[in-house]
Amino acid sequence: MRWHTVLFRLLLAAVLVPAVGLTVLRLMEPELGVLVRLTSFAPVALLLYLVAFALVLGKLVFPGIESVRAWLTLMVVVLVGAALHAWWISPQFMGSRPDAGKGEPTLQVMTANLFRGAADPSIVIETASLERVDILVLQEVTPEALRELEEFGLSEAFPYRAGVPEDGVEGTMAFATYRIRGVEQLDTGFGSWSFDVVLPGGPLRMYAVHARPPYGDAKGWREDLAAIAKVAEEDRDLDLVVGDLNATPDHAEFRELIDLDLRSAAERANAGWQPTWPDNGEKTYGWFTMPRLVQIDHVLVGRSMTATSSKTLSIKGSDHRALVAEVAFR
Repeated sequence: MRWHTVLFRLLLAAVLVPAVGLTVLRLMEPELGVLVRLTSFAPVALLLYLVAFALVLGKLVFPGIESVRAWLTLMVVVLVGAALHAWWISPQFMGSRPDAGKGEPTLQVMTANLFRGAADPSIVIETASLERVDILVLQEVTPEALRELEEFGLSEAFPYRAGVPEDGVEGTMAFATYRIRGVEQLDTGFGSWSFDVVLPGGPLRMYAVHARPPYGDAKGWREDLAAIAKVAEEDRDLDLVVGDLNATPDHAEFRELIDLDLRSAAERANAGWQPTWPDNGEKTYGWFTMPRLVQIDHVLVGRSMTATSSKTLSIKGSDHRALVAEVAFR
């Protein structure tokens, strides 16, 4: 076998094996934490299948002495895999897009993970100000981070708040330009809160959430997502779920929220795939720095709301990008 044939087959295996593996994970709904985390990368499989398609197509056009039947079989595998992933991700590009109600004002909502309080507080406040944010949800708010945010004008920009800071990663807080009332803590391992934001036209019901990551047997992760889904199912007035869910649309546990008529703002706005983690080169393994590939931060709108835009923004010092969505009542 010639060296270039060996090289070609190694290259094809390097893209096709992980692509098929991600497809299998997406279909089988694994329970082990490491496999749950790998499932987060499922959208990458579509790119890998496209590369495999180009490679196999080249072999079909220039088959040489090799069997065309074998390459045709492989092409079927590539096309089926690509079609599945394109179908799974398509709602974010071409999903239903309900219009805002006539005369309904828009609200700017932002969520950001502070990475154990290490995010630059000046950038957080500056970003919220430039984006004219009305509701700001922050995760991993430490007491020190809160003090630093206050120094840069947090209370002046957002007079009302819910939640408390905690050491480490457990502090989740929400801040608003409108009055907050009825604050209650949700039953998650990290801080999560339910409350009403009193808008001029009436109350907005929302949750500020942070689910535990899927480590070990992922039991805590499942418990948190199940706890959020349980209260959301019973809360018929729910308008928004905002925060770091440590889950993507490729996780069955996340899709349980979608089944409750909650939709990603990115999907409602047809804003496309918006991965938020990792950012700022915070995940480096030797010479390799992982690119931003995982969509785990979300603004979910309920049946009463829609979204007109959704985008991500870098926050210096954080391993997550902030997510900013414009939402409105329908």
